[in-house]
Amino acid sequence: MFNRYIMICLLLYSGVRADSEAVTEALLSTTPGPQMAPTTPDSRLEGARNISKAEEELRLAEKAILIKACDEMESEGPADGPWIPCNFLPDEFVDCQLPVLANPSLNLTKPSQNGTCLRFGGNRHGDVMFTNVTCYVLGCTECYGPRMWTKEVPCIKYTGHYFLSTLLYSIFLGIIAVDRFCLGYAAIAVGKLMTLGGLGVWWIIDICLLITGNLMPADDSNWEEYY
Repeated sequence: MFNRYIMICLLLYSGVRADSEAVTEALLSTTPGPQMAPTTPDSRLEGARNISKAEEELRLAEKAILIKACDEMESEGPADGPWIPCNFLPDEFVDCQLPVLANPSLNLTKPSQNGTCLRFGGNRHGDVMFTNVTCYVLGCTECYGPRMWTKEVPCIKYTGHYFLSTLLYSIFLGIIAVDRFCLGYAAIAVGKLMTLGGLGVWWIIDICLLITGNLMPADDSNWEEYY
């Protein structure tokens, strides 16, 4: 009798549990829950545009702050503080205008003040011409005073010609005019090559001209500073 009672209770409990699970499942299937908006390519593109716009605005704000800081350096910099005058900065913190060759049609008798030269080159200080160029401070380097000024520079340029290398070419390969070709005298070099260095005479003369400084690059540039 007791066992039958226990079996009846277990059957009733299992039936009630099954009914409750069925009801719960039905409620979950019919009750609308929060749904995620479908992600489309257009929505992703719009999000990327918003991020790019925000980054651009941030960069512009940083640039405005930087420009303002530079202006404050020029107007409110401590003249007696640790900053140095801007025109005393080393070359790596300054960008200067490069001298250019003046137009021959202008018939100038002396270099103008806007960075033009009548000619380039010169081995001695007295042979070198000078002109004024404009320089300015790179970025927002800390310095005091105007961030743009003019200074006098020599009318010289460097185009990759080295004295020692050219001299070695002239000594060992001058008989076939390698030195003249390297210096840019192509027409003269062809003549020197065809005559095998003028039967040795032209070869010796060019070596002497190089040593005495009378044979320079054809583009009026100076020798590079090292070898």
